[in-house]
Amino acid sequence: MQDIIITENLSFRYEGSEFYSLHDINLKIKKGDFILLCGISGSGKTTLLRAFNGLIPNYYQGEYRGKVIVDGLEVAKHKTYEIAKIVGLVFQDPENQLFTSTVEKEIAFGLENLALPRDEMKKIVDEILRYLGLESLRKKSPAFLSGGEQQKVAIASILAMKPKVIALDEPLSNLDPYSALNIVKLLGSLNKEMGITVIISEHRLDFLLYYANRIIVMKDGKVIIDGEIRNVLENYNLEEYGIGEPTVPKLSKEIRKTLNNNFRLCLTIEDFLEEFGRYDRV
Repeated sequence: MQDIIITENLSFRYEGSEFYSLHDINLKIKKGDFILLCGISGSGKTTLLRAFNGLIPNYYQGEYRGKVIVDGLEVAKHKTYEIAKIVGLVFQDPENQLFTSTVEKEIAFGLENLALPRDEMKKIVDEILRYLGLESLRKKSPAFLSGGEQQKVAIASILAMKPKVIALDEPLSNLDPYSALNIVKLLGSLNKEMGITVIISEHRLDFLLYYANRIIVMKDGKVIIDGEIRNVLENYNLEEYGIGEPTVPKLSKEIRKTLNNNFRLCLTIEDFLEEFGRYDRV
């Protein structure tokens, strides 16, 4: 798979700060990846997403070193709107990026800025509403939607721009479990069905293990762990880095430790029940 995002010795310090939020980040993110980005608050996750999206260094000022290359474009040499068409960023609080009077206007807003013909714009909006199951909310104000619905509309407004990457900054933090699961399923569909690369910064790891293929752990502005999900959970104790260990993998390890056997590390409850049944039959 081709690399969609490359960082080379990326470092960044916000203007007025004495500390670097990013330190010598070297990453290669492939097209079609579903990446779980985690770390304690202040570890640099939000800053890294802003660098992917072009908000850094084009909007947030500070000391910027190294390179970020997005789909062949060096971010620092292009306007923010050019990079944002490739990497769409969804904020933690969707209300911060929803400001029009109806859902359909929200989805159309970015397309209007691109001066698309009205017929083409309407076609795209209709397709997005239908794909995300938002047709019944077309004429409603985003301000009066539930948190989960607002997050869907925020994703829809990004999706209308046909990005190759969607980056999300803790999109589940204010959602109830049902709404959070719906958003995760949606992201999984976008990744599998449309081939969109997903990068999600999140603390609630349990929801994401079925869909993510890679985990990146940050601490003090540095990438300290980067690998395939199962390998990372097998070989590291995330709680040592201030990250809550997902329930099912943690339970798998406890069974293995208690019973001293070869119980396989499981990522999902379905995986766990299958492995438990296999062990029970032995």
